[in-house]
Amino acid sequence: MTCHFRRRYLAVAAAALAAALTSGAGSAQTYPDRNVRIIVPYAPGGPTDITGRLLSLKLSEQLGKQFYVENVPGVGGNIGMARAAQAAPDGYTILFAASPLAVAPVLYEKVPFDPVKDFEPVTLAVKSPALLTVHPSLPAKSVKELVALINANPGKYAYASPGIATPPHLLGELFRLSLKLDIVHVPFNSGGLAIGSAVAGHTPISFGASAPAVPHVQDGKLRALALTGKKRSPGIPDVPTMSEAGYPAIEGEAWFAAVVPAGTPKDIVALLHREIVKALSHPDVKDHVTKLGFESVGSTPAELAETIKSDAVKWGKVIRDAGIKPR
Repeated sequence: MTCHFRRRYLAVAAAALAAALTSGAGSAQTYPDRNVRIIVPYAPGGPTDITGRLLSLKLSEQLGKQFYVENVPGVGGNIGMARAAQAAPDGYTILFAASPLAVAPVLYEKVPFDPVKDFEPVTLAVKSPALLTVHPSLPAKSVKELVALINANPGKYAYASPGIATPPHLLGELFRLSLKLDIVHVPFNSGGLAIGSAVAGHTPISFGASAPAVPHVQDGKLRALALTGKKRSPGIPDVPTMSEAGYPAIEGEAWFAAVVPAGTPKDIVALLHREIVKALSHPDVKDHVTKLGFESVGSTPAELAETIKSDAVKWGKVIRDAGIKPR
């Protein structure tokens, strides 16, 4: 009788294991069978939100279920990022994050998530360099002339950025620290406001995103001195990179990426990676992204993981050396 029950127990256990394996193996085959939430940890209307909504539309078309954006702003994106980290790892919650994801643990004394341990990377979707511009009233027509001007007038000049610890701010501080410049940082609550201040001449120097600055450059209201990326931008092909201008150490880019909660099945991560890369390759998406001043990337998950780790080291040092604190 004991052997009979033992055989029965083993048969039931084997059946349960087979069912579990079959369910796991088929997860990507049936995914998605309901709507998928994309958390954007910032308010509507910003570059993360715009890009996330653009991708959500394409993913909905490609996969036949609605991918919808849920904006969860607050504390520099930490509230939304924490909510995503705590979501079920089933593929039905995606975090569309910006580069501050990498530096949050350095910037804040305590954050309710770990950017490496709590997320599975999917893809770095798009990236964008910062643009160094000056008001036309400044005599500087190159980065070297700007550096000389600042050094000749210590404490006189200020530069605008879209906000504390944003990529343009960190690049501005890298510029200030590495060249030992006496220049003041003036943060704004958006890239548009920062550029507006530069156009008005209130803060005659600006590190900001390309998108809000390029129209003013083309209209002659701002002078573009250099981009912080590795190559020139098609929208402003005459503007050199910082490396070409003689400052290769002042390099870095903002990026927007898709990650999912840690533990999400690998086959679903692979499916999402494939579909997001496919969406980014659509001509209309590429055109829209280019108009925003961004570059489509579609990296591998491993490449995104490396970007998050390397940015945490590089920009973490800038944050500590500059004494940057959140508001």
